[in-house]
Amino acid sequence: MGLWQWLTQQKRLVSLFLLGLGLSLAVASCSASKAQNPDVEITLVSYAVTRPAFKKIIPQFVQEWKKQHNQRVLFNESYGGSGAQTRAVIDGLDADVVNLALALDIKKIEKAGLIQAGWEKKAPNNAIATKSVAVLVTRKDNPKQIKTWADLTKDGVNVITANPKTSGVARWNFLALWGSQKETGASDAQALEFTSKVYKNTPVLPRDSREASDVFFNQGQGDVLINYENEIILAGLRGKKSPYIVPQVNISIENPVAVVDKNVEKHGNREVAEAFVKYLFTPAAQREFAKVGFRPVDATVAQELANQFPPVKTLFTVQELGGWDLVQKQFFADGAAFDEIQASLK
Repeated sequence: MGLWQWLTQQKRLVSLFLLGLGLSLAVASCSASKAQNPDVEITLVSYAVTRPAFKKIIPQFVQEWKKQHNQRVLFNESYGGSGAQTRAVIDGLDADVVNLALALDIKKIEKAGLIQAGWEKKAPNNAIATKSVAVLVTRKDNPKQIKTWADLTKDGVNVITANPKTSGVARWNFLALWGSQKETGASDAQALEFTSKVYKNTPVLPRDSREASDVFFNQGQGDVLINYENEIILAGLRGKKSPYIVPQVNISIENPVAVVDKNVEKHGNREVAEAFVKYLFTPAAQREFAKVGFRPVDATVAQELANQFPPVKTLFTVQELGGWDLVQKQFFADGAAFDEIQASLK
């Protein structure tokens, strides 16, 4: 091999070495960049009774996201009454995701300019992540023999429920009473008369569901408490079992979830927030909700756990009563049906 050929070969080897070195550095740079993918924070604001489920769901989602994106998600969590949580978000609580007791609360956040219109269509199942029904909790051995909604109008039966003007749960209770009549052929006047009789048997109207439960369980007032099925199931899991009836004409209590658009845009975490919302509808998350008493919205999980939840013969929705805007105006606005009932009782 001549000198010129040897020098050419060496030059070629050096070029190949430098090219390989460059590629190695580029791969290393990409790997380092991926490994250093910065943490992302999500603030979840929800109503109190969901907390035990989220304590299981959040770590599962964090693990799944880390596996798929090599990024750690850090959660800030806030739990409380749905109405109070709604006001807190409107007043500045920096929620990225809200899961509340009723769509009316999310609509209030929408009207405040924080959530874009059409949020119901941006998640599976019209954004309803969990469901429940209304139940009648009785005293041991049910001495007043309460079995149906009609029994709440009997003389001598004291009913405990919260004030629908201040409590989301209580609004569901009111609609369950009203709808139980409308679904069985009653006119508006007859439904109003029936609902009035029930509230006539209600000696106190606590501010929220927790106060109502305290009045019934701890203060010993009342013969029957109207509450969420999931609340009573969860209490039973914590050692406080109570007898209860699931009325066969019942309302589908639907609890929605939404991304708070203005906040995720500010925080730059929309992708993760939307992924978390979608994760709530997966079988894994739905099983965790079911463990604490919520009726699954996933068909597969609902079939798996059919024996856990008593069937309801006639199940109606808020939409069948006209939707939340109409319901709010007809029943809970100042001077509406509930105020009329209270005025008549005075």
